[in-house]
Amino acid sequence: MNPIYYLGWRCFRLLFRFYFRARYYNPQRVPLRGPVILACNHASFLDPLLAGSGLHRALNYLARENLFRFPVMGWVLHRWQAVPVDREGGGAAGLKAILDRLLAGGAIILFPEGTRTRDGRLQPARAGIGLTVIKSTAPVVPARTFGTFKAYGRHLRWPRPYRLTVKYGRPLLFEQLRAEAKTCSKARLKRIYSQVADEIMAAITRLEPFEDKEQFP
Repeated sequence: MNPIYYLGWRCFRLLFRFYFRARYYNPQRVPLRGPVILACNHASFLDPLLAGSGLHRALNYLARENLFRFPVMGWVLHRWQAVPVDREGGGAAGLKAILDRLLAGGAIILFPEGTRTRDGRLQPARAGIGLTVIKSTAPVVPARTFGTFKAYGRHLRWPRPYRLTVKYGRPLLFEQLRAEAKTCSKARLKRIYSQVADEIMAAITRLEPFEDKEQFP
């Protein structure tokens, strides 16, 4: 962590600890070094910060490219090594930036659902994360947050002090599908992207908050 990231990380740790009484389960499943994709559900703007605050390594967050135009926010986002993406979170430039961060050994957080849920329930995964996973060699760690929709979902204007929990799952490697993707047809490749996305979402769905209660110290 660089000093600016560490300062923000420490502030959010305190916020989540005292305002939201946050709990973290199995963060040791996220490698402390090397490339990794953290795939998380998306119920609230709190999700990326909550998932990142449970780790002792820096995460590369995605941020809309127009946010980089504001002087102070843009400066912070650059120091946090945020990845600029367009409004829809896609595009070739955004994908290249994500892959470059992974190639450099970074960790990045992605949301298979693509956008925040409107009713608190998990949504189907979009194939975009499958494309990113197949084009990289990074392990994928599923993560699931609990309570963030009730604390600060789309229906709320201000975060409420609701208890939050995040659980990190076991890494997924996708070695066979990555090998197949190098030589398969375009039609099969599209199915592989969807299969990877569905498997990641299934792994997130299987996570429960009170299993393997190894908490972050």
